[in-house]
Amino acid sequence: MDTITLSIKKFIFSRLKDVSTLIFPEACSYCKSELTSSENHICGLCELELKRTYFEEFKENSPLDKLFWGRVKLEKTFALYYFNSATAIREILHELKYQHKESLGVDMGERIGNVLKETVFFSKLDALIPVPIHHKKAFVRGYNQSELLARGISSEIGIPVLKNLTVKRKNTSSQTRKSNQERWENVVSVFQSQDLSYFKHIALVDDVITTGSTIESLANELLNSNPHLKISVISLAFAKS
Repeated sequence: MDTITLSIKKFIFSRLKDVSTLIFPEACSYCKSELTSSENHICGLCELELKRTYFEEFKENSPLDKLFWGRVKLEKTFALYYFNSATAIREILHELKYQHKESLGVDMGERIGNVLKETVFFSKLDALIPVPIHHKKAFVRGYNQSELLARGISSEIGIPVLKNLTVKRKNTSSQTRKSNQERWENVVSVFQSQDLSYFKHIALVDDVITTGSTIESLANELLNSNPHLKISVISLAFAKS
């Protein structure tokens, strides 16, 4: 698609959004106040509550890098925001998972992509692989939230999304109120992957990382099948302990 055509499409979309906002005003995901036509899902005031990690600027290992030390070999990790249950990011993740906000997931992915496209490291990836969810959850939810994030990231950095190379074989229960040990037991050996030997470096995309058990389990499954594969991690949020 040439630049002129893309600009025309963006202009038309912008005008249609203005008209739609007048008829069906959108509300902020957190405070529920009416959004302006220039705001997407989060109002300006609530944006201030989203605490950026700035991991892309770290010269040394970030807290998220250190989370996986001694557990699984990862090349690099990134999360856009810190997770805090008392701030807007909690409501964003809740709406993304349970309120059928598909456009919210893509928008958050675009935010991540806008940051990562300025970094050399993540421009060298071969593919983005969303952390899979069980097909029953995907049916109820209507989508995989990690896939939506990956689509948004892909639109900004131009790295393809491969969504069918890993599957979750077991429909596990929520990790929310589990201990670290229970989280690990809940996800161990639940993933299955296809041959990825034709890739050198991929990034797993997840919505939020807490103990890292899900990423550890999936990454180990990929490395067991593809020992020379380089794996990085991209997430919307990180719950720093």
